[in-house]
This record gives sequence, C-alpha cells and structure tokens, in this order.
Amino acid sequence: MNNNFILNFTPTGMIPTKEMTEHVPLSVEEIVEDVHRANEIGITMVHLHARDEVGVPTYKQDIYSKIVEGIRKYAPELVLCISLSGRNFGELEKRSEPLMMEGVLKPDMGSLTLSSLNFNRTASVNSPDMVQSLARIMKEKGVVPELEAFDIGMINYAKYLERKGLLEPPYYFNLLFGNIACSQANLLHAGVMINDLPKESYWSLAGIGNEQLKMNSLSLAFGGGVRVGLEDNIWFDTNRTRLATNSELLERVHFIAEANGRDLMTAKEFREHLNLAPGNGLYGRINS
Repeated sequence: MNNNFILNFTPTGMIPTKEMTEHVPLSVEEIVEDVHRANEIGITMVHLHARDEVGVPTYKQDIYSKIVEGIRKYAPELVLCISLSGRNFGELEKRSEPLMMEGVLKPDMGSLTLSSLNFNRTASVNSPDMVQSLARIMKEKGVVPELEAFDIGMINYAKYLERKGLLEPPYYFNLLFGNIACSQANLLHAGVMINDLPKESYWSLAGIGNEQLKMNSLSLAFGGGVRVGLEDNIWFDTNRTRLATNSELLERVHFIAEANGRDLMTAKEFREHLNLAPGNGLYGRINS
C-alpha cells in the first residue's frame, strides 16, 4: 500500500454547462482560477478540458496554451494532462493538436482512452488505429499517456500496446466505474481491474455521478489514488439536493484521506515515479 495518494483533479470535462451548474469552470480564466484554488487545497495533477468562447468543448491549441500558461505561472511543478477525447472530435489532426505544444507549454501527459465506449447518450469512438496513432505521437513527443480504462478489456489492450512498443512503464491508469455500458461501481469489478494492471502501474479510481464518492472512498481505503471533480459529478450529495463546487469535492477527499491515514502525493513525487521532467520550465517525460 502506497501511503501517498495521487489526487487527479478534473474540473471541467465535456458535459457540464452553466445551465446545469454555475460552479463549473468553462472560460480560460475560470479554469485557471479553479485550478489555482485546487492547488492551494492540494492536488497532484490536473486533467484539463478546454471550452471555446461559447462554452463548447474544443481541441484548439491556442485555448489550451492559454490555460497551461495561466496555471504554470503559479504552479510550475503541477503535473498537467491534456484531454485527447474522441467524444466530439473524430480526426487525428484535431485530437492530437494539443500535443504539438512545446517548451513551457508542453503538456506532461495526454489522456488515452483505450477503446471505444458508449455513454448514456453519446459514444466515444476510439478505433485501434486512432489509439495507436495517439500513443505513437505521445511517445515521439515525450508526453506520458494518462491511460483511461472503463473495463478490463481496455487494460488488456494497454498490455497489447506495450507488446507493440507503443507504451512503456511506468504507467498511470484512471479506472472509471459506473458508466452504463462499462464496469460497474462494485468491489468485484474494481478488484479484477486493479489485479489485472501491468507491472509498474500507478492507479486512481473514479466514479461517474453518484458513484464518485463511493469509488474515491474505496480507493483511499485500499491504497489507490483518486480522480475527482465536476467533470464526473456535479452533485455534493447522492440525493442530488446540493450542487458541489470543485473545492468542496477536493476538501472532502482530503478529509477521507486523513481518516485513512493517507498523505497527498506531491507533484514532485509523482514526477519522479513517472520519470517526468521536474517542472519549473521542463515538462514531459525525461530523455524524450
């Protein structure tokens, strides 16, 4: 059991709107400020989605660059992961555009969903060629994949990519539970997925909607990390009577962690575990 837990902050996502909750950060300035508050509370890394001027999800490098620049002004060591989601964008050129940022704007990590899946109303299409192409670009650019697995088959596909030389350890996995068409938020599904991870893997558990608190609590009790934020759940309580803020969700995780005798893994420590450059102007995987 690793006493120091990874806290992966997911402030925005692609679904929440201001009509759903006023607390979701959408503009560059809102996202930067929300991450600023989160960093003061204590996080290891942040998983970033960008929105355009009317709040629609975007892949545009110019918007991502403003977010990254704004965050790194006050948190130059924080590990930054850029979303490469296929939910709204199907072309490799669009999905990989944020990976082209370099120098002080270079992302440390990029999300890599390991197969296609269905959400309640939409699909996230990740063909074998797309997944392998994104993995290849990240390897060439020295950007570490944030491996997203919604079921055990996706973990098996990560091992396949390892055999093909497209992935190399150490790894970081987000294991996501509670989506209608994927692994459910129960002990058996979680245990099987954790047990099947490749060697040299760090992992966090996430729950969709009402399952967020359950899976975060389970992970903190059993030695894993936590993915938490309004991207996955906009409510503070399971009865859905009170909308949450990102700060409230983070503070609750810290409270539960303290009760379990767990300490936050700093960004510096996480960088060392994943062979990432030390930050403060140097980003991405070392020796890339």
